[in-house]
Amino acid sequence: MAAEKQVPAGGGGSSSGGSGGGRGAGGEENKENERPSAGSKANKEFGDSLSLEILQIIKESQQQHGLRHGDFQRYRGYCSRRQRRLRKTLNFKMGNRHKFTGKKVTEDLLTDNRYLLLVLMDAERAWSYAMQLKQEANTEPRKRFHLLSRLRKAVKHAEELERLCESNRVDAKTKLEAQAYTAYLSGMLRFEHQEWKAAIEAFNKCKTIYEKLASAFTEEQAVLYNQRVEEISPNIRYCAYNIGDQSAINELMQMRLRSGGTEGLLAEKLEALITQTRAKQAATMSEVEWRGRTVPVKIDKVRIFLLGLADNESAIAQAESEETKERLFESMLSECRDAIQAVREELKPDQKQRDYTLEGESGKVSNLQYLHSYLTYIKLSTAIKRNENMAKGLQKAVLQQQPEDDSKRSPRPQDLIRLYDIILQNLVELLQLPGLEEDRAFQKEIGLKTLVYKAYRCFFIAQSYVLVKKWSEALVLCDRVLKYAHEASSDAGAFKNSLRDLPDVQELITQVRSEKCSLQAAAILDTNDSHQTETSFQVKDNKPLVERFETFCLDPSLVTKQANLVHFPPGFQPIPCKPLFFDLALNHVAFPPLEDKLEQKTKSGLTGYIKGIFGFRS
Repeated sequence: MAAEKQVPAGGGGSSSGGSGGGRGAGGEENKENERPSAGSKANKEFGDSLSLEILQIIKESQQQHGLRHGDFQRYRGYCSRRQRRLRKTLNFKMGNRHKFTGKKVTEDLLTDNRYLLLVLMDAERAWSYAMQLKQEANTEPRKRFHLLSRLRKAVKHAEELERLCESNRVDAKTKLEAQAYTAYLSGMLRFEHQEWKAAIEAFNKCKTIYEKLASAFTEEQAVLYNQRVEEISPNIRYCAYNIGDQSAINELMQMRLRSGGTEGLLAEKLEALITQTRAKQAATMSEVEWRGRTVPVKIDKVRIFLLGLADNESAIAQAESEETKERLFESMLSECRDAIQAVREELKPDQKQRDYTLEGESGKVSNLQYLHSYLTYIKLSTAIKRNENMAKGLQKAVLQQQPEDDSKRSPRPQDLIRLYDIILQNLVELLQLPGLEEDRAFQKEIGLKTLVYKAYRCFFIAQSYVLVKKWSEALVLCDRVLKYAHEASSDAGAFKNSLRDLPDVQELITQVRSEKCSLQAAAILDTNDSHQTETSFQVKDNKPLVERFETFCLDPSLVTKQANLVHFPPGFQPIPCKPLFFDLALNHVAFPPLEDKLEQKTKSGLTGYIKGIFGFRS
């Protein structure tokens, strides 16, 4: 209890703005604390007996305070705050700020159904804390002990609620709901302890009570009870499987497909069960054959993935909703990426694998690298199937062109173009897989698939041009679609089995031919309409105003800030450049001799100096 007492202070932060949220929602929550509506209504039906809609109250509280997003800490804080408000409203406080005085709700106090609600909030607070610890126990295993302690506390509060509801002051419906609630929490506790027989007995008791209550009331009131029955059904089947019922695993897989994934305590356990079952089968798997070559499989993670490959593909084919298919595709891709990573880690230590060749066999990749190519092929093929599945749903919406709400973005051809671009990129990566360079049949098969997807991509590019009334471009692209489609259909003789999962090419050819006729008609009508509406006064070209003074036309842009008046900056114009002078005659002119006009150089040195002193210089 001491750990839970700290929730209002620390847990207040869990509902970010807990004080603000408490004040903002205080009016509604106080109304919840003061509402004796269920009790007053029950008083009219059952005399003076008390009534409490246990399942409805906890479901509404959980959905409104965090559990819609899996935030158990926020819900735990809400339970603590509501419990404190109830104690204050009922004047049922545990002492004062200086001294704690423990009080228990007894049968003598049952004059108001809010006393029952007080005990219910105790149980919900302990349960939400247990679920919060379960999320944290994935990374901190020691918290599992605290988780079991909180679940035991929740069961203790639920048993106290059931004991109080046995009073004659409580109506029969509330008694049954209290018993079912106690059985549910007890089953969860036994489930965590892996006491399968005790857990299945508790869950069956809970299921039986809720089924009886659902049959006793109207359909609107029975919805909550039926939902709770559906929630605990996978837990019952899981317990039955662990007891020894081997057929339960198939029912669990079907529940997983129908419900789009299990939640709560069973989600992780079911995935672990599937992995454990495949791991037992993986012990007998030693090799795999692909495209005529057998390679050994020694990595356990790869064995488990390859064993579950067929089951995953069949589950995707049997999935009813698109959301379930998308979830299964993502799960399969995630497992495939993990298996590829395991193979890469085995490739790293061996330095001889860098060339990916065997000694004496040039051009042939090693077994480990060939296994890596096989897993990459599975990953890329699965990605192509997922994108193609998404494209089918978008294609129906685009071609039907049904008007939708403004709040929702309607699908456009550009969305499909993007999907087909990704598919074509995946096909290019398939052609580059090591070990398949010499496989001509594989290269031909991928080439045919590329033609088919190119045809569909061109078709939706044409559809995007139709939306902007570019009829010529759309017609040219339709011709390109027919070219790709005819090439694919003419070369697909020996590959019909491998190409049967692709979109139908003949259907595309028929659709494009009809589309071409409508495009030609739309182009002619659009041309006629433009000639009829065009007048001489509305003719406008891109010439600036300075070049069309002699022609009158209505141009509203002249009174705006972007008026086209002159060319600015002005364009360059050719001008004559400065001429260059070349003196060609200079090389042929003979100048007269000038030696007689030049002053002769005087002699220098000591003799010349002496002659200069005595005047003998010439």
